[in-house]
Amino acid sequence: MTEYNFDSLYSHGFVRVAVAVPALRVADPAFNVARTIALAGRASDQGAAVALFPELGLSAYSNDDLFHQDALLDRTLAALDELRAASRDLTPIIFAGAPLRLEQKLFNCAVVIYRGRILGVAPKSYLPNYREFYEKRQFSAARAAVATEVTLLDERVPFGNDLIFRAENVDGLALFAEICEDVWTPLPPSTDAALAGATVLLNLSASNITVGKADYRHALCASQSAKCLAAYLYSGAGPGESTTDLAWDGHALIYENGNCLAESTRFAQEEEIILADIDLERLQQDRMRMTSFNDTVTDHRDRLRRLRTVPFTLTRTGGDTIYVSGGLLGDLFYATV
Repeated sequence: MTEYNFDSLYSHGFVRVAVAVPALRVADPAFNVARTIALAGRASDQGAAVALFPELGLSAYSNDDLFHQDALLDRTLAALDELRAASRDLTPIIFAGAPLRLEQKLFNCAVVIYRGRILGVAPKSYLPNYREFYEKRQFSAARAAVATEVTLLDERVPFGNDLIFRAENVDGLALFAEICEDVWTPLPPSTDAALAGATVLLNLSASNITVGKADYRHALCASQSAKCLAAYLYSGAGPGESTTDLAWDGHALIYENGNCLAESTRFAQEEEIILADIDLERLQQDRMRMTSFNDTVTDHRDRLRRLRTVPFTLTRTGGDTIYVSGGLLGDLFYATV
């Protein structure tokens, strides 16, 4: 950043993040993007630098074979374009879920948008195809992709499950997105990302509810954030998803190094947004101290070198300020690429 401002939370090693659970309608991207923009606006008004939304949130998750209908995919693309345009006036980097046709395949994607630009697209790595899940019927996994860049809405953007979005002027702010099932696997993609420097890990999820599953989500997020010495943000689908086969509880979580900083109200009938201030400086200090973390980096350095960094810049808007946790004043930010 160009100058030091004591009243900014960023001057003290913090970043504010938001996790949203919007209302949605199945196969209604126009409605869904309107609610996404509204909640992104709320996150912006409260000074968040990052806003996370659920898996396939622009189309809804429970479309089943409707995902192969051009009408739905075309309207989702139009909704994505609308979100991109609206983001020009919003503070947060937005992580939104959408089905995207690429390489004659359909990918379940996290689209990363900031200030009118698409920074990159991260496809889902692991598609569950057991018990109540059959995602391989509709989608291709990240490993099926050939290209590392794609053209999306007339922009040439990075594509892959190996993208770390790093702020060049906020020390320690490096973001990585994975999708739902990815964190339930023995080796989540976010583990490599954390070893490669990502400090804020984000999970766009649908995650239906079953007995005991909410507790298990807590355990997953707590464990992953603690082992990775990172923040872990989780957004699960909520009101509006089809209950034909599944039930939904709209679970949102923010963890930092094993500690739960914020949690949504499950089974809420209204949309929700939760916020927390992540202590990036603490995470970096912990990584310096934990010798085993850095030994692991050394052991896997050849694999970690394959991850790609997408740089961006956070710049203060000037006179706009907000109150943040602990009574500090923080400046609003915008991004340039």
